[in-house]
Amino acid sequence: MGNKQVKQHFETAKKTGVLKISLLRLDEFPSALKTFPNVLRTLDISENRFTVLPEDIAKFTILKHLNASGNKIAVVPDCVGTLVKLETLNMMNNLLTSVPRSLSNCVHLKSIILSNNQINTFPTMFCDLKHLDLLDLSRNKITEVPPEVKGLQVTELNLNQNQITVVAEAIADCVKLKTLRLEENCLQISAIHSRILSDSKVCNLCVDGNLFNSKQFNELPGYDAYMERYTAVRKKIS
Repeated sequence: MGNKQVKQHFETAKKTGVLKISLLRLDEFPSALKTFPNVLRTLDISENRFTVLPEDIAKFTILKHLNASGNKIAVVPDCVGTLVKLETLNMMNNLLTSVPRSLSNCVHLKSIILSNNQINTFPTMFCDLKHLDLLDLSRNKITEVPPEVKGLQVTELNLNQNQITVVAEAIADCVKLKTLRLEENCLQISAIHSRILSDSKVCNLCVDGNLFNSKQFNELPGYDAYMERYTAVRKKIS
């Protein structure tokens, strides 16, 4: 796209605090970003051809919403951890293999979407985020849900379409977790711990497409207690 169109987006952003330069086929960040004033609350660079996030992003200290989905970014730079006011982070459909520990500094994060990347280890730094409500790690290469997961404050955890074989029993201790998505993984029936069914707050447990059938799931200890929670929520909705 022409520089004129990009320039117009920047001019608008100075007034609104919202810079949206998505779907412009950009592979390099506009030089204007280097000298841009610290007024951005929303930065949307989705659906371009970026391979890196620029270090310049660190200066936008009042940024609340960052959407870098649909690019070719392989690394999240440590400097993103300086964006301490960040509330939503969307980097789905990239090439990420991991995320930096510095993201634990973004204590106001409420929604993190990292679906469809190459992440192979559960990012435990998110377990320290007290305001996090949604964590979407679907369509990655995670193989294990570790005991640290008990610190998560989310109401929804999406781990669909990974390669998970182990889910720590400690996930039952998540104080707010209502929806747990584990569809299309590599779980044996023995990996579904009875405490998740009997002792947790989970009322929507999605496990289709694993290495067991629904009859085996229905016969697990604690299934009746889980179904009571599931039914109670459905009654509230209807």
